[in-house]
Amino acid sequence: MDKVFIKGLAIETLIGIYDWERQIRQRLLLDLELAVDIRQAAAGDDIEHTLSYKTVADRLQQFVGESEFLLVETLAEEVARLLQQEFQVPWLRLRVAKPGAVVAAETVGVEIERGEWR
Repeated sequence: MDKVFIKGLAIETLIGIYDWERQIRQRLLLDLELAVDIRQAAAGDDIEHTLSYKTVADRLQQFVGESEFLLVETLAEEVARLLQQEFQVPWLRLRVAKPGAVVAAETVGVEIERGEWR
């Protein structure tokens, strides 16, 4: 299986458990690896036979941008669910980073893998 990846997708959203976090939008960074077989697309040089990273990025900008989750963990699970349902991705790795959440750290967040790698 091959992978399509997106690294450092920046999205502004409402996220957090503290009262002050519920009043502002914060920047999250998403890194994704999505399992896909690219052979047919490569053989025909045809975007219709692969997973369009632009389409995925646009959909995540819309979904995450409109979300209001308390936890980064919940957001990660819902993004994974969306990708598997809407884009038929059999396996994915997703990292959600929340820069600035801990003053002494460059970033914090979660990384999850869902599905089965073939």
